[in-house]
Amino acid sequence: MTTHETDTPASADQADTGALPKTFDPAGIEARWYAHWEDTGLFRPERPDAKPFTIVNPPPNVTGSLHIGHALDNTLQDIMVRYERLRGKDALWVVGTDHAGIATQMLVERKLEAAGDKRTNHSREDFIAKVWKWKEESGGTITGQLRRLGCSMDWSREQFTMDPHFTQAVLKVFVDLHERGLIYRDKRLVNWDPKLKTAISDLEVETKDVAGGFWHFRYPLADGAVLADGRDYIEVATTRPETMLADMAVAVHPDDDRYASVVGKEIVLPITGRRIPIVADEHADPQLGSGAVKITPGHDFNDFEVGKRAGFKPADMLNMLDGEGNVVQTADGRVPKEFIGLHRFRRDGTDGAREAVVQRMKADGFLIPRVTKDADGTAVEHDAEPRTIATPYGDRGGVVIEPWLTDQWYVDAATLAKPAIEAVRSGAIEIVPKTWEKTYFNWMENIQPWCVSRQLWWGHRIPAWYDADGTPYVAMTEEDAQAKAGAGTVLTRDNDVLDTWFSSALWPFATLGWPEKTELLAKHYPNDLLISGFDILFFWDARMAMQGIEFMGEAPWKRLYLHGLVRAADGAKMSKSKGNVVDPLGLIEQYGADALRFFMAAMESQGRDVKMDEKRVEGYRNFATKLWNATRFCQANGIGASQTIAAPPASSAVNRWITGAVVAVQGELDRALADLRFDAAANAIYHFVWDDFCDWYVELIKPAPGGEMDAETRAVAGWVLDQIFVMLHPFMPFITEELWHAQGKRPYELIVAQWPRPDAAVDADAKAEVEWLIALVSNLRAAKNELGIAPGARLDAYLAEPSAAGRRAIERNAAAIERVARLSSVQFAPAPSGPAMQVGAGEDVFVIPLEGVIDIAAERARLEKAKTSAQKEADSLAKRLDNPKFVEKAKPEAVEKARADHAHHVAEAERLDAALARLG
Repeated sequence: MTTHETDTPASADQADTGALPKTFDPAGIEARWYAHWEDTGLFRPERPDAKPFTIVNPPPNVTGSLHIGHALDNTLQDIMVRYERLRGKDALWVVGTDHAGIATQMLVERKLEAAGDKRTNHSREDFIAKVWKWKEESGGTITGQLRRLGCSMDWSREQFTMDPHFTQAVLKVFVDLHERGLIYRDKRLVNWDPKLKTAISDLEVETKDVAGGFWHFRYPLADGAVLADGRDYIEVATTRPETMLADMAVAVHPDDDRYASVVGKEIVLPITGRRIPIVADEHADPQLGSGAVKITPGHDFNDFEVGKRAGFKPADMLNMLDGEGNVVQTADGRVPKEFIGLHRFRRDGTDGAREAVVQRMKADGFLIPRVTKDADGTAVEHDAEPRTIATPYGDRGGVVIEPWLTDQWYVDAATLAKPAIEAVRSGAIEIVPKTWEKTYFNWMENIQPWCVSRQLWWGHRIPAWYDADGTPYVAMTEEDAQAKAGAGTVLTRDNDVLDTWFSSALWPFATLGWPEKTELLAKHYPNDLLISGFDILFFWDARMAMQGIEFMGEAPWKRLYLHGLVRAADGAKMSKSKGNVVDPLGLIEQYGADALRFFMAAMESQGRDVKMDEKRVEGYRNFATKLWNATRFCQANGIGASQTIAAPPASSAVNRWITGAVVAVQGELDRALADLRFDAAANAIYHFVWDDFCDWYVELIKPAPGGEMDAETRAVAGWVLDQIFVMLHPFMPFITEELWHAQGKRPYELIVAQWPRPDAAVDADAKAEVEWLIALVSNLRAAKNELGIAPGARLDAYLAEPSAAGRRAIERNAAAIERVARLSSVQFAPAPSGPAMQVGAGEDVFVIPLEGVIDIAAERARLEKAKTSAQKEADSLAKRLDNPKFVEKAKPEAVEKARADHAHHVAEAERLDAALARLG
């Protein structure tokens, strides 16, 4: 156990009196303790010989601020780090931020635009200097917010993906992969964002359903060729008519008899006059439309593959758009000049290339109109049939993505993926929940080349230099590149930077000092656990697995835990447009970080999405208050800090029972956290603290008025309270640390205390005795409530034939039974005749006379009336639920409410029936 003698930051109220204030106020507590933990280095105490536990946080964007997903992700990580630190391990939680290439450049460019400036007015170096200045002044927002949440990260080693040591690691990985043939330059289609003017990955594209059209065109056959039905044209249909300016072929299915006679012949493309071949390819679906498909390999991913199969080299594929989406002349010079410079779509009220192409095709007689009939049967012609089209948008630029043919740098992801796939299959990486394995395998086994170059200024500049012929020389430095190219060769540096995810894929080992062979790297790689949202499984997790195995020889972590999303209360995805986004900082202000953290843990059920419920957050604030008040009770009765890690000796059943309950809940916690069942762990400690300790133990050990608590009970209660602070600390670190010190002077802070080692066992006899007592009190209170008897009313009870356990419990706990159960006496004899109620406890049934306690007739009438009303409501709801029309047509939430109401009224009728039975 680590000891850390220090002056602790007690509150002003405590400093003078040693007693807790009456009111629990989390705000001041959280600020004081977090600053103290960080300032004294307690997030990573010196434990050179301890077993390591290592976890890295998914580095948030340097532009970011804490959202509810971050709150979930980082709470789960902090629970595990605090838990392992309490278990004595050298727990390292690596923290840092990502330079976020696109997001950061966009932010700084917007700031320039707001000042009437723009990026291109500056040199690359000057603009990057502005980004660094912004980062130093404003880039730490989210790290401050992580502190508000209570994240016990090793801030002394805070990382940034553009730190000099990290940049060296990124460059080395690029150079090494290139030398191994796993990074190469190629001309391929990419997802091009015309607003940001950069390539983006498939994972950064979001698909939206957009209202569009489906245009049908005649493409004339060349040289007098005709189809079997006599037509001298092929009909093609497209949702993107503007791309016909760069068409290079028409594809038909090899088995489509309609076109067999013209495969290999040519089309004279309208508008451009370009002669293009008719090719046979299985991409064309004979059942879809005319069965013929226009092929634009420079602007469609499927067409690109068809074009390659048809023999077109990527270098020869036609490009008809510039980086902003404006029409440019194709390599063959076939685009008429009136189209040059048009934007691909209509904007600002001006027709774009799409409208111009359709108008020209219509004017020249190549548009095949769609005919519909109006209400009176009159035929109406339309240029296109309406269609809802799944359209790709850039998730940051917000405009339609253009498949664009460019030279880019690619990683051979398929080769890197193979050992990462095997790592999961062999168990070297355990994915939790296991159900995500199928998704992982499916993506990894079908992985495409990874485009890693981005046309930005902010980021890791690609370490490649080109000679006059465009030959790249890849090296760590310009001097090394020059040596490769030869003296006198003029070299020009590649302008592109690397995809942000390329650098963050090195996070588990570059943050530990790689490529240097540091002691930190030797001890803390591989990491023990990665906790991640499932939404970055492919962005980040899979890529870390690939790079970790490639460069370190083993998987970067032993376990990968994938949690769900935090959704709105109705299950909808949170979005600003819906107005249902929840600000975690607002919840922390209102209820405290501990309450929000506990909510996140209690609701996290292995992979299921978390539904936001502010009432439950409030409930966990009440839970914290309950513990606060229980500690105040202990202080008022002379119960202070325990002097022992092992459980104190105990003779009374109540003390032996609570000691065994600590043993049991610790076992539950250990098992749950070993299985990463955060909900089970949170619920176990919640019920122990609220039910066992606060509701029952505290109640059962209260001394009689004017009396004093015995020394044994004070010792046991103080020890149990200490164990609660330790076990609850990973979930609620602030209140537990405050209460830990409120109980007395300690040689060390709770954050570095010892995880419970009770050196005790569950005492079955004591457990049975106290559970019998609890059953008696609970059942008696319920019976009083059912019959309208005041809770404080003292009653007499008769037990004619007590069980051995019952007799023993009554004799040993007479004072508690009188005080807690409000039984004036318990007589081992038959009850006198007259109205009475029966209350059970274990095998025993108590008879409690009611003569003179309540008006039996009036109470029976009240219960009968209430039962009839409840039964009537239940029957009415049952009829509604039995009606198929209601179940099928009503809103799901209405059906669910009806079922819940029905269950409530049925339960109420049963409760009232039981109350009537008590009256005899």
